[in-house]
Amino acid sequence: MIQAGYLALHAQGELAGRIAQARQRLSPCSVCPHQCKVDRLADEKGICRTGARAVVSSYSPHFGEESPLVGAGGSGTIFLTHCNLLCVFCQNYEISHLGQGVETDEGQLSSMMVSLQRQGCHNINFVTPSHVVPQILAALPKAIEKGLTVPLVYNSSGYDSVETLQLLHGIFDIYMPDFKFWTRESGMRFAKAPDYPAVAQRAILEMHRQVGDLVMDEKGVALKGLLVRHLVMPGGLDETREILRFLAREVSADTYVNVMDQYRPCGQAYQYPPIDRRLTHEEFQKALKLAEEAGLHRLDERDWLHIFKRLLNGSV
Repeated sequence: MIQAGYLALHAQGELAGRIAQARQRLSPCSVCPHQCKVDRLADEKGICRTGARAVVSSYSPHFGEESPLVGAGGSGTIFLTHCNLLCVFCQNYEISHLGQGVETDEGQLSSMMVSLQRQGCHNINFVTPSHVVPQILAALPKAIEKGLTVPLVYNSSGYDSVETLQLLHGIFDIYMPDFKFWTRESGMRFAKAPDYPAVAQRAILEMHRQVGDLVMDEKGVALKGLLVRHLVMPGGLDETREILRFLAREVSADTYVNVMDQYRPCGQAYQYPPIDRRLTHEEFQKALKLAEEAGLHRLDERDWLHIFKRLLNGSV
């Protein structure tokens, strides 16, 4: 079994140095690509609307994540409030935009991690961590002292600073970014981040450099590596094609990918056609075909189920 990387870094004294470097990025803030430059240590708030402390919406074992994360015991998700991307269609709008959650100190965050491990979770899954990396790292030594040993999952929008990610090398064993948009126009229209495509490409390449392709144990539970999510958007198949080609050609044809069909209009999406409607069955089937054409063969088991059904129906 692969030992969670943060344990070795903590034993070597390296983790303390990473924590100090991450804290420095809070004042002036350069934690994420927005580079707001506010003094978060003084509780000033920029685009992510988060000051010195992380805000947590909820934490619990989650059984709806990708199968390598869930296993038999579930993925120990910690939903962090606010977000540095703020997509108009966010399906967690109350958390990301409206700020539903409670400020949490290092001791409380460490206790959440350990509690989830004690409940049998295979990993600790930080959902939207990009803007609170320093706070997560600061809580980690306390969690280790309380017995934390399971891998950490970095579950982000893909809008991540490479410099911040480099501080996480050897700490997070599993990266699970989204890759949402391929064009600057979509990044601007849907998230006010025209640089999103370029930022996400650099971030995913750095994540893969650190952890490589996904490695699982004999039971199919993730131990280390990269998983990528792509939410198929209504009218967005041209962008889907380019994203999947990038993953296969520039990252690895062995990249584990979840092509997601769960899009529905949420938040402000009704003001932004064509994403003011649900994804059609035909659009999703075409997206799966694009994944096959790109040469990606490690799809989440739910995607393979859709492909199998299509084969049975003779629609390939």
